[in-house]
Amino acid sequence: MNHFAKGTSSSARFSRNIPLMYAITFFQGMVFYAPVSSLYRQARGLSLEQIALIESVSFLLSLALELPWGLLADRIGYRMTMIAGCGVFFLSKIVFWQAWTFWAFLLERILISAAVAGLSGLTDSILYLSCGPEKSQKVFGRCSAFGTAGLLVSAALFSLFIGTDYSLAGLATVVSYGIAALLSLGLREVRPPNGTRRGQTKDFWRLLCATLKNRRFLLLLVAIALYGETVQTVTVWLNQNQYLRCGISEQMMGVIYLVVSGISLVSAFSQTAAKKFGPLSLGAGAVLLSGVLCLLLVWTRSGLLSVAAILAISAAGALVGPLYSQVYNRQVQTADRATQLSIFAVVSDVTSAGASLFYGRTADLSLSGAFFLGAVVCVLSGAAILLCRKYFSESSEP
Repeated sequence: MNHFAKGTSSSARFSRNIPLMYAITFFQGMVFYAPVSSLYRQARGLSLEQIALIESVSFLLSLALELPWGLLADRIGYRMTMIAGCGVFFLSKIVFWQAWTFWAFLLERILISAAVAGLSGLTDSILYLSCGPEKSQKVFGRCSAFGTAGLLVSAALFSLFIGTDYSLAGLATVVSYGIAALLSLGLREVRPPNGTRRGQTKDFWRLLCATLKNRRFLLLLVAIALYGETVQTVTVWLNQNQYLRCGISEQMMGVIYLVVSGISLVSAFSQTAAKKFGPLSLGAGAVLLSGVLCLLLVWTRSGLLSVAAILAISAAGALVGPLYSQVYNRQVQTADRATQLSIFAVVSDVTSAGASLFYGRTADLSLSGAFFLGAVVCVLSGAAILLCRKYFSESSEP
């Protein structure tokens, strides 16, 4: 049984972890070259084909390393794993700053894959165990908002002071990730004392079998993953083509990018929205609303309506993200929290990967067809979430 599940008395000991995690997330959000990430790589000699190849390798590595990292975290502790992950992230930025060849950029993505896999689920685990379940949604939302704030600050600084000095953008990112790595040293271990060695392979298979046998929760994982991929596809990839067919200039797209990124700050109000509308209403309503907005994007050629729809989809996704994280964490009633969350992440990642390919192929044929597919996916995902209503109850722990 999780020693932290019965209140905040124990978690009060770890209260300093929460502001530290906020700060770490903020500095890791400060990727100064993000507005020109593709141009940066091309200026250093990579082709678009090479960039796509490296990204594919990175995704596969992240997926392969997800579970080993979870097992390791449950064995050596969350603090040490967090320090290691932040350290690898810092190293990846140094390699990126100095990279001039395909192999150097590939090494950078390998390191990032290792870092992302290591920190996946770990951040939520540390926050959840540091604040207690009753405050977790608020804390998750604020942490996400700090990451968005870091992105916005770095984008503004890039526009004002860095401009075309790509090397300076890389160096500034090295500094911000170095600060994040140093801050991780101040974290306290949140896992309760345990006399047995955790993170064993047998524990992984036991947890995997338990997850696969729970068909209703598996349905929820798939539904949320499909919705998340829809939000990502619409707000990051399809949006630019929609802007073009509405006559929006590329210069204006940069402004819209900042606004769409900034709207994710509403994640800080996730718990407030859940209290006002109810967790289930928020969790399913945001998905169904996104489906309606995707239908709007099918037929509209209005730039104003398109931007408004994409902003609303982004806001809806940001609001429910912390709620879904809370739902996932409530289902973990084992000392191997990182392993369990890694299993959830693998199921979600595989689902997202398949959906991404399907969206890509559909978009190649028809942009409107891709938006219509998004509407269908949102309706089905919303219906699945309603079927899994028990997980949104305050007493939903298994």
